[in-house]
Amino acid sequence: MTGAGWAAVVLLALLLLGAGYLLGRRTARPLRTSDVGTPVEHATFETLHTASLAAPPLRAGLTEESARKAARRLRSLLGTDALCLTDRDRVLVWDGEGEHHGRQVMDQVRELLANGRDTAFHSDCDDLDCPLRWAVAVPLTVDNRVLGSLVAYAPRESAVLARAAGEVARWACVQLELAELDRSRTQLIEAEIRALRAQISPHFIFNSLAAIASFVRTDPERARELLLEFADFTRYSFRRHGDFTTLADELHSIDQYLALVRARFGERLAVTLQIAPEVLPVALPFLCLQPLVENAVKHGLEGAVPGAEEERTSTRITISAFDAGAEAEVVIEDDGTGMDPERLRRILRGEGGRSTGIGLLNVDERLRQVYGDDYGLVMETGVGAGMKITVRLPKYRAGVHGS
Repeated sequence: MTGAGWAAVVLLALLLLGAGYLLGRRTARPLRTSDVGTPVEHATFETLHTASLAAPPLRAGLTEESARKAARRLRSLLGTDALCLTDRDRVLVWDGEGEHHGRQVMDQVRELLANGRDTAFHSDCDDLDCPLRWAVAVPLTVDNRVLGSLVAYAPRESAVLARAAGEVARWACVQLELAELDRSRTQLIEAEIRALRAQISPHFIFNSLAAIASFVRTDPERARELLLEFADFTRYSFRRHGDFTTLADELHSIDQYLALVRARFGERLAVTLQIAPEVLPVALPFLCLQPLVENAVKHGLEGAVPGAEEERTSTRITISAFDAGAEAEVVIEDDGTGMDPERLRRILRGEGGRSTGIGLLNVDERLRQVYGDDYGLVMETGVGAGMKITVRLPKYRAGVHGS
């Protein structure tokens, strides 16, 4: 057989192998309609995908930056020639053709911003080549407050566009409401942290400084060390950045707090720490554990419970932190006076009065806000039986990062 003949045979063999491979693929995995989707399914997916891309910017509130990031997606949802977003005072963004119309928008939506009702108007454009001849404007409202407007432009009047603009505006309002809730939650957490800072009472500060002063003459080096501990503790407690911290930083602050307490009570306070190194980087709400340790000191040494007429002679506090799979578990236990369980339940319901158990209630509420109701404080106590507080912390939760 000649060289050309062999080449023809080889080519035929390759074609047969290729055809067999393709046939085997089709037989093993036949094409299904669901692999591609119907036009309706495809359109639904595109709409949901576009909406999901527009949502994150709006969750930051109605600002120039968020409007700029969301406008193109919103215009794509409406399929309109141009779209404008305003607040109550100015145009935040114009997306699409005919940007010169933006100079008249605020005059055209002034009544809408006042009464919160949809409106439609002709653009009255002098440019014969401009395709924007009609517009529909819809208010953007949160809690019955008009924050701004969404204005969609088209070549002609369209009832379909009017209805679609209303639906898109309502969806945008939901995102803006979620932004308001996020801000309210942040403000609440900040208020609660301020409450905890206020709980670092003048009584504690006075006692700490008095204890430091007592060492100035007898042990100046000890006085210097305690003064540095006091400065670091107050600096951490009153820091102004971040809602979250790490377990390592929180435990370091607690160690400084206990150093100041030991300066006052000496050998009457025994503290045992059992900390697994692998949980030290875990993030948690700022000032989350220190109030629990302070509670143990008060109920252990200072007799801060009804009916306690004098301070106890000594107490032991154990602080443990260990790895529990997807969580870190922190346990704070004391052998102090304990508490009646019913009274503890009243405190956690907020019925104990402003000066009673504010730290416990505050920490319990913040843990539930950040992680959900399954992550509140677990407390075991009884009159004369001490108290054991367990805190579970997920090792990872979106939005929770130590700073």
